[in-house]
Amino acid sequence: MSERMSVIQGDITKVAVDVIVNAANSSLLGGGGVDGAIHRAAGPALLAACKRIVQQQGECAPGHAVITEAGNIPVKAIIHTVGPVWHGGDGDEAELLEQTYRNCLDLAAANGYRTIAFPAISTGAYGYPKALAARIAVDVVYKYIGIRPLPEEVVFVCFDDENARIYQQYLDLL
Repeated sequence: MSERMSVIQGDITKVAVDVIVNAANSSLLGGGGVDGAIHRAAGPALLAACKRIVQQQGECAPGHAVITEAGNIPVKAIIHTVGPVWHGGDGDEAELLEQTYRNCLDLAAANGYRTIAFPAISTGAYGYPKALAARIAVDVVYKYIGIRPLPEEVVFVCFDDENARIYQQYLDLL
């Protein structure tokens, strides 16, 4: 299973996969970090698609995921998910982060996407400790792809060297 997962350091908007995951905020209207980079790269079509979703179903709660077109990013779709804000670990943050990854994988599989790229969800402005978040991400994905055919390949795209090293350490243990 571990051969179906990899880590790269770079820009998630430039990764050759079917679908990328956006670590969004609940408004889905763009923000900082990965969210801002994806919205800037995708252009106005993405913002319009996100506004339609919010009009139809309201804001996206932590742990949930929605899918949109990709605008100017050369992928088939973007899955937007809201990870938990870290409050010290006593507020169901781990369970919510697990749910976040599973819901993204479910959406990718339900739409027939073979390859998916994840950022390090919740580790930026939401303050989730990087090593704890990486362990959850790798564990959830490993278990998921171990019993399902899709997605066939999962790429963890880390913006910074520290996250890339942490994710690679967890993959090396598999």
